[in-house]
Amino acid sequence: MQISNVDFIPGKEIVEVIDIARGSTVRARNIGRDIFAGLKNLVGGEISEYTALMSDAREQAIARMIADAESLNADAIINVRFTTSMVMQGCSEILAYGTAVKLK
Repeated sequence: MQISNVDFIPGKEIVEVIDIARGSTVRARNIGRDIFAGLKNLVGGEISEYTALMSDAREQAIARMIADAESLNADAIINVRFTTSMVMQGCSEILAYGTAVKLK
């Protein structure tokens, strides 16, 4: 599956726009990470545990978006975007979405 954050796939012709492909995941922090993050917050710098958590969440959202596009028999996903939202305290959703298309 080809994915792109622009509205075309270089060297390919889009012959059909199918639908929106989407994938999301909701992740929660855990107490171990929160304790370390609180300590890190005192001295500053990157909180690598949260960086890894969000990176894993993005990868899972992308995989689910690709699975959704495959279920639509798409060849590619264009205009791919990400959004995040807080679902509840300490719990965030990551949504990956784009336009599923057929290529010539």
